[in-house]
Amino acid sequence: MDAVQPNFFIPPRPPIPERELPLLQFLRAIRTNALTMWTEKAYQEDVLVRRFLGRSHILLNAPDAIHHVLVDNHANYRRSPASIRILRPITGNGLLLSDGEDWRLQRRTTAPALAPRTLPVLARHIVACADDAIGVLGAQTNQPIDLLAAMQNLALDIAGRSMFSLETRQYGAAMRRLLTEYAHNYSKPHLFDMVLPPAIPTLRDFGRRRFQRRWMGLMTEIMQARQAAPATDTPRDLFDLLLAARDPETGKGFSPDQLRDQIATLILAGHETTAVTLFWSLVLLAGAPDEQQRVADEASGVDIAPDNAMAAMPHLARTRAVVSEAIRLYPPAFALAREAIGPDRIGTIDIPRGAVLLIAPWVLHRHRKLWRDPDAFDPSRFMPPPGSGPGASAPPVPRFAYLPFGAGPRVCVGAQFALAEATLVLAMLIREFVVTLDDPVPVMPVAIVTTQPNHPPTFRLRLR
Repeated sequence: MDAVQPNFFIPPRPPIPERELPLLQFLRAIRTNALTMWTEKAYQEDVLVRRFLGRSHILLNAPDAIHHVLVDNHANYRRSPASIRILRPITGNGLLLSDGEDWRLQRRTTAPALAPRTLPVLARHIVACADDAIGVLGAQTNQPIDLLAAMQNLALDIAGRSMFSLETRQYGAAMRRLLTEYAHNYSKPHLFDMVLPPAIPTLRDFGRRRFQRRWMGLMTEIMQARQAAPATDTPRDLFDLLLAARDPETGKGFSPDQLRDQIATLILAGHETTAVTLFWSLVLLAGAPDEQQRVADEASGVDIAPDNAMAAMPHLARTRAVVSEAIRLYPPAFALAREAIGPDRIGTIDIPRGAVLLIAPWVLHRHRKLWRDPDAFDPSRFMPPPGSGPGASAPPVPRFAYLPFGAGPRVCVGAQFALAEATLVLAMLIREFVVTLDDPVPVMPVAIVTTQPNHPPTFRLRLR
């Protein structure tokens, strides 16, 4: 590995265990912070194999092997039983967990609603919500502030408005309360989640089912409130787009239950991942003042308004590079687990039926063979070449070595919207405020469902 250049900011990270964890410590790591279960070998080797609970668990870091699992032979790999039983209560049978022909129908129907041509409709809500949040934050300058909570509230407001054109004052508190309950009580994997098939319920599953009734009930209530609003000739939000969506092959739209599950999935995926992406971007910029100034200089010359939000994107290359680097260092989905339906062979590795294959963006994005200075904050790796005009592309990163949104047929359908949201919001915040950390305790990432901080640090904001 090359020596880290002295001007790079290297954010703190959890310690790496010296040797493979014994079973009980391994289980504890999965429940408390999964980032601590990988040894140094994981960041150096192409493949690691471990026997766990009677099955092979295989960590893949070789891009060709990952391509095989996620693209070439993706039909042979399904979500692990643990991920299904943990995510089902909050996503239902939406795009994230559906399978087979049901998934294909949902994908065909949903994708046009999140295509690039629809982004201007949704981006206007992003800018309007960010303007409101900046007004609130502007009243709290020069005093300690919890930006994690602020980004969670902002992302939830954006989700509510871009999906329903509804302000979240009426439903935001209930949504935040239920999402917090899910994170604290039901998202942490238990031993029984990993060893029992989803059809056999555990005591925790009964709690998850009660939670699901309340969560889906809230989704239905919000949908009914939105449907009571007067109709318009043009789409106002994602709800209008999904309501009008039709499978191009069958002509069928979503049933009410299918529409509810898509909305629940998009709220979880869109709100939670965007909030942590913005939070980690702010942590990194607070630790790298020179980089923060570059973003401020770029954003100060760009007109970002609801009516031209997407037109501003090509002029925010540095800001987008910061977001791309933030999700390299802190991928919201830190690991993807797949179970082999049948036997397979990947290179020289035989994959038995029932083996669990793990593709961990947290490890992959910091792998010593794939990245220069892998632990350093260096947005320039995502910048277009010097002298490129607005909208120019950055040099390609190693194929299948950068997977913040997955890859293959199941790549995140909302990836472009998520990148646009984080880029626009970050540019608006940094052109308005100088952001500094005001907490002596280092902020460490903790991974359970998404990559969260181990504590909400205090920041200070100062008007530029």
